[in-house]
Amino acid sequence: MYQDKLASLKRQLQQLQEGTLQEYQKRMKKLDQQYKERLRNADLFLQLETDQVERNYIKEKKAAVKEFDDKKVELKENLIAELEEKKKMIENEKLTMELTGDSMEVKPIMTRKLRRRPNDPVPIPDKRRKPAPAQLNYLLTDEQIMEDLRTLNKLKSPKPPVSPSSPEHIPSAPMETPSQRYEARIEEGKLYYDKRWYHKSQAIYLESKDNTKISCVISSVGTNEIWVRKTSDSTKMRIYLGQLQRGTFVIRRRSAA
Repeated sequence: MYQDKLASLKRQLQQLQEGTLQEYQKRMKKLDQQYKERLRNADLFLQLETDQVERNYIKEKKAAVKEFDDKKVELKENLIAELEEKKKMIENEKLTMELTGDSMEVKPIMTRKLRRRPNDPVPIPDKRRKPAPAQLNYLLTDEQIMEDLRTLNKLKSPKPPVSPSSPEHIPSAPMETPSQRYEARIEEGKLYYDKRWYHKSQAIYLESKDNTKISCVISSVGTNEIWVRKTSDSTKMRIYLGQLQRGTFVIRRRSAA
């Protein structure tokens, strides 16, 4: 029995070395199946990851294109509004000059020139830069500007002589008290109004003198003005600091919901 078992083991060892052992072939077939299965799973995972990356790329590309288009439209609208505002300022300046009769021409200053002595050096011409003309920034509406101009014209018109019998000492009607003024300023892209800070994308109520209350959202904060967007029709309005200070418009906080 010992010799038979030893001979059987030697025979199995010889078959294992030759690769013909049945147990060895069975286990090799199983390993080969596991190897092929792992390769197939790896290919499927690679395809899945590739599809996911492709979808994310397409999504990001569409978002970038949409953001670019929105920024382009917003930039165009801001430039158009700025140009319209400059045009209105120029028209107001022209109307002001026509109503007041003032001229923007700078009159030359008369200076006396002394004769140069023979031994005096030749004077060097002054090449200093000429001062730029002052620029007016209007913070009033057209109606307020016209009202102020009419008042100035009335004050500048000559008064008729007062006769001795005219009632000079009759007390005139008391002047109207100035309207309430609010503290309003812009610092670091934020609006400080009536002891509160307001920022971009904040929901507010905009109230006017005729008791109109509009639900708005602050779309941008400039240097001397803010832009608000109505929640009802998404139209934009420009509000100047002067209008907030005089109480032409009043801002109230509201919940974003």
